[in-house]
Amino acid sequence: MRLFAIADPHLSQAQPKPMDVFGGNWTGHPQAFFDGWEMSGVTSEDLVLIPGDISWAMSLEDALLDLRAIAALSGQKILSRGNHDYWWPSISKLRSSLPSGMYALQNDALKLGDTAFCGTRGWTCPDSDGYTLEDEKIYKRELERFRLSLQAARKLEAARTVVLLHYPPTASNLHPTGFTALLEEFRPTCVVYGHLHGVNPERLLKEWEGVPLHFVAADALRFKPKLILERV
Repeated sequence: MRLFAIADPHLSQAQPKPMDVFGGNWTGHPQAFFDGWEMSGVTSEDLVLIPGDISWAMSLEDALLDLRAIAALSGQKILSRGNHDYWWPSISKLRSSLPSGMYALQNDALKLGDTAFCGTRGWTCPDSDGYTLEDEKIYKRELERFRLSLQAARKLEAARTVVLLHYPPTASNLHPTGFTALLEEFRPTCVVYGHLHGVNPERLLKEWEGVPLHFVAADALRFKPKLILERV
């Protein structure tokens, strides 16, 4: 089983929302997302991580239109929440509603094969442009959620641990944060994240103190899931 990742599908079947207003990278969306998945070589034996901003829906009922469309694509899927996933209900309700072969993470961890998966949404970090007192409250809460998920992953005693974040773990100036401190403490195998759009991926960090960082926003990948690990 290979591991792929792609963040920020930004689907919206219930109330279509054109994404090309956010730049030329979104031309052809949403069909480009489904075409890219098919062209990526993902098979039914593989696993795909989707770290956030899955659907623009405001309710689970509407989001299920998008979740079922993703579920119909090849491979198993693990979801985590993004800042635009307003439809995300209680984790128990979500898990009971998900299509077969689709999993969701929230303040915990999941083991598939010999790999543990964990993570949280993340948030804007101190030293970032426009950081506010309200950001500080959410940032601290997300740090605690991240620690809980990493601790849960450690208890699974897997050979590898893969982290899903929606936001990058660094500040916008690439300075260290509480998230990077936790990466240093727990030493996961790698991190996948999205959220950023219209940035040059080559200017982003590829690792943090030896922990690989994979930027997987859909538009930056031209909608083809990125191969992260050959085996999980």
